[in-house]
Amino acid sequence: MKNTPSVEEHLEIYRKMLLVRHLEEGLGALHKEGRTRGPIHRCDGQEAVGVAATAVLEAGDKVATTHRGHAVYIGKGMNPYPVIAEIFGRATGACAGRAGHMLVADADKGVIGGNAIVGAGIPAAAGMALSMQVLGQKNVAMCVFGDGAAQTGICHEAMNMAGLWKLPVVFVLEHNQFGLTVPSDVQSPVEDLSVRAAGYAMPAEIVDGNDAVAVYRAVSSMVDRARRGEGPGMVECKTYRLEGFSTSDMGGYQKPEDIASWKERDPLLVSRKALLGEVGENRLAAIEAAAKAEVDAAFATALSDPMPEFSIDENCNPYSEAL
Repeated sequence: MKNTPSVEEHLEIYRKMLLVRHLEEGLGALHKEGRTRGPIHRCDGQEAVGVAATAVLEAGDKVATTHRGHAVYIGKGMNPYPVIAEIFGRATGACAGRAGHMLVADADKGVIGGNAIVGAGIPAAAGMALSMQVLGQKNVAMCVFGDGAAQTGICHEAMNMAGLWKLPVVFVLEHNQFGLTVPSDVQSPVEDLSVRAAGYAMPAEIVDGNDAVAVYRAVSSMVDRARRGEGPGMVECKTYRLEGFSTSDMGGYQKPEDIASWKERDPLLVSRKALLGEVGENRLAAIEAAAKAEVDAAFATALSDPMPEFSIDENCNPYSEAL
């Protein structure tokens, strides 16, 4: 089938999803020990969206994401170590310890960054797409955002401009059923938020966000048309946030039966089942063990790394020596 990842590409997507899952679980454990700073927004259960969507991008393409963007960071090519070091404010972090987990960026990888402001990455992606268009580049911008952000005015303004100017941008809606602690069915009068794309003259597709292959296929098609100069597109990925809004979440609003049902469709299980017949148990087990070892080593190294050293400039402003 057109735009379907090869077995090797699917294996790489699976490997990166494993990296993200171990990253999230490690952050959760360290938060319980009181070793993280501020709340952590985990993406357990949503890994297929961020990883598979960015797998279709080229090196020169750009991506903006949300406060829950770890899967996008790893998917676009960042290694766990600089991400973890950044989350813990170390000088060796991707942004020299200045960003924190919601704002991680790596310009060389095309990761323009996460964003702590709900919906703010959407116009940023549209702006990047406009610059690509003006400069005559054959690159594509992507924005991964949630159903909560889909209700913001800035989302509609950015999509309106993208449709009007036929910008090379792909909007990937990570519909995880909640905006903070509020279920999506009391935020929107429509169940499928991507129906709004028609109002901006852009095509849209709805996929199972827990099926990495389905996400890859749909996003790849939208990226291809955007790269051809045919304008923006949207992919709505139906998924579920297995953990709370953040590690400071008191919980109680997610139905246990819903969590259990979605766990049965865990994106890692979906991909593993699909790959098992292709490559066998031994190869999958080796990939799984290597992913766990890589993340464990990244945590151990990052947590032993130094904090940034700050100085005061001639105007009495603090700055980091690492920058």
